[in-house]
Amino acid sequence: MHLARYLSQRTFMAPKETSKKRPQLAAVVTAYKRMLHPQHIVDRFLEGYGVNGTFHRPEMDVVSLYVDQRAGEGDLTQDRADRHPQLRICSSIAEALTLGTGKLAVDGVIVVGEHGTYPLTPTGIMMHPHYEFFEQITRVFRDSGRSVPYFNDKELSWNWDWSKKMVDVSHELGFPFQGGSSLAVTWRVPSVEFPTGATVNEAISIGYGGMGSYDFHGLETIQCMVERRKGGETGVEWLQTYRGDSFWKAHQEGVWSQALVKAALSRSATLRSGDPTFTNIFPTIEQMKAMVPNPVAYHYRHRDGLRCTMLLMGGMVRDFTFAATIEGQSKPFSTQMYLPMPDGRTTLASFFTPLVYNAEKMFLTGKAQYPVERTLLTSGLLIAGVDSDSQGKRIETPHLAAVNYQPYPESSYWRS
Repeated sequence: MHLARYLSQRTFMAPKETSKKRPQLAAVVTAYKRMLHPQHIVDRFLEGYGVNGTFHRPEMDVVSLYVDQRAGEGDLTQDRADRHPQLRICSSIAEALTLGTGKLAVDGVIVVGEHGTYPLTPTGIMMHPHYEFFEQITRVFRDSGRSVPYFNDKELSWNWDWSKKMVDVSHELGFPFQGGSSLAVTWRVPSVEFPTGATVNEAISIGYGGMGSYDFHGLETIQCMVERRKGGETGVEWLQTYRGDSFWKAHQEGVWSQALVKAALSRSATLRSGDPTFTNIFPTIEQMKAMVPNPVAYHYRHRDGLRCTMLLMGGMVRDFTFAATIEGQSKPFSTQMYLPMPDGRTTLASFFTPLVYNAEKMFLTGKAQYPVERTLLTSGLLIAGVDSDSQGKRIETPHLAAVNYQPYPESSYWRS
């Protein structure tokens, strides 16, 4: 649905003092270089992008930019300021939000905390400053006596307590808080929604990439689907990570369903054949082992009994797929989260378009388009997965068992 038509059916909820002008946004990012998340996201707000066969310019302006790390080759900060005279380059987050007035002077905040060079936790997660940014931003909110919609790209924080606090503060101060992964809102092939109220026995996602980064995409692939099951989200009781030899042993012993693995792989557009002659398109276990040097699985149980498994199988696939067994359906429910890949040199990744478009809706309506609790749970699952791998055992997750929420009735994945 085109943005103008969507907004005609919704109440515009801009702050009173900005009701007669275009909303103004502040952008707070870690690094602003070619093909990094800040360029994919902030550039769309600055310069527009294609939506359903037309060129779309957001009905809002980015008026300030804070970049945490500008050192190194390829920084785009000054170039963007030169091209957009309204864009103020700021030396602090407070300045970006107040525009030097001492009080909150913008109508929304875009935070992209990916990339840059930061220390690693003992378990190997990069300590991106999502929470430090959040603390400075909400300090301005508190000092100003008002708050505005807040977009946070990907996970909330590498620290569970901080992730939980971010959501709690958003509820305390009453501002829409939205973010997460493109996987939850991108196109699907086939274009299907998970049936609301379905009883689900098991679910799987298969993707690629490494722990502490791409695992978040795989977890969001599962969660945006299974949160729609009967009863909504009930929380996660425990998680166990399998890697290397333990992965293959668990796979062969049926810790997760091999039938669901095949159902998910049947949706992949990048699956490598196990046989060069294409006699047998599904690789055998030995062929999988040869293709996938470092397989990873996060296997976890929800409080209502649902078991989920996020598989990273780089070398065999380069996309993200999903499959689940639904009570009353003879065949698995399955789809691919479609991510049109850029050429890596000159093209912005198309799958950021749905993420930005949903952020626009939030800034214009003053309402989050999907639950931030989804991002809270997947942030916690990522941390638990890395912790389980570090400890070499299943870990109990009582803090994740407390994450209960209902999905929004209107799905936010991209259709065109």
